[in-house]
Amino acid sequence: MRKAEIHRQTAETEIAVTVALDGTGTYDNHTGVGFFDHMLDQLARHSLIDITVKADGDLHIDDHHTVEDCGIALGQALTRALGDKRGIRRYGHFTLAMDDAQVNCALDLSGRPFLVWNLPFPTQKIGTFDTELVREFFQAFATHGGITLHLDLIHGVNSHHIAEAAFKAVARALRMAVEPDPRLGDALPSTKGAL
Repeated sequence: MRKAEIHRQTAETEIAVTVALDGTGTYDNHTGVGFFDHMLDQLARHSLIDITVKADGDLHIDDHHTVEDCGIALGQALTRALGDKRGIRRYGHFTLAMDDAQVNCALDLSGRPFLVWNLPFPTQKIGTFDTELVREFFQAFATHGGITLHLDLIHGVNSHHIAEAAFKAVARALRMAVEPDPRLGDALPSTKGAL
């Protein structure tokens, strides 16, 4: 079973994460940051990866540490659940439309973290949530998940829609990338012999 649990504790946050790559998209996310929980729910539902995140962070300061550290822990859990990556499709891409917003995602579970970010937000806040934290989450997730991740805004005027389209696009691309490739069998999707 391709599952993993991560417990991460620092002076700023305590986070427990579980992922099951071959799930149905169930979720139970409680970070104390309402909008972020909504985004994590989308990530689970549209990737069909079961995700639970329990976070206790220094929200009296702001949401930054909690959001970033959840990205770190989720990336670590993804890496652990994937194991040696034998038999996976490895690559994923999806262009997602949500009302006014259209976001393109392309990713590679290469083990070489890199984030290309062309996702400007027209506002600094979505309710009380800082829009810059969307990038912080994906930077941490890509770095600790060993993901080459490209996100591009095609168009959009509503920050909520742009953020949600990004999470859903990543989810759908991730779903594609982690799926077993029936033609590949137990082989690695690489000529290097390791990912």
